[in-house]
Amino acid sequence: MSETPPDLKYIETHQWVRPDADGTAVVGITDFAQEQLGDVVYIGVPEVGETVTGGEEAGVAESVKSASDVFSPVTGEVIEINEVLEDEPEKVNEDPYGEGWLFRVRLADQGELDGLMDSDAYAEHVETAE
Repeated sequence: MSETPPDLKYIETHQWVRPDADGTAVVGITDFAQEQLGDVVYIGVPEVGETVTGGEEAGVAESVKSASDVFSPVTGEVIEINEVLEDEPEKVNEDPYGEGWLFRVRLADQGELDGLMDSDAYAEHVETAE
């Protein structure tokens, strides 16, 4: 069974968001998503300064098996990207909730987090998807 940390919020397309007290949040793909992709060979993320919109495409994850769109769970300005992934995209497979994070945003509306799934709801969603 895939790991679903309880301190994160999730969306149906298998991305997670970890909100911070300073009004920013870190975004990544879930353990389930990286398992489905297989060995990740490329991660494309938005550029710093771009605005991403919750529920809309924000990047791409390519693996030896397929390519998959990456959606942003939240709306906001991208303030940081995980540059390590340019040379080591496999970090997404090795540590999807840690070193494999994708980008950080300054949240446009913290209330948007209330509409996302918690870990229990996401785990249930994954069970129905398997």
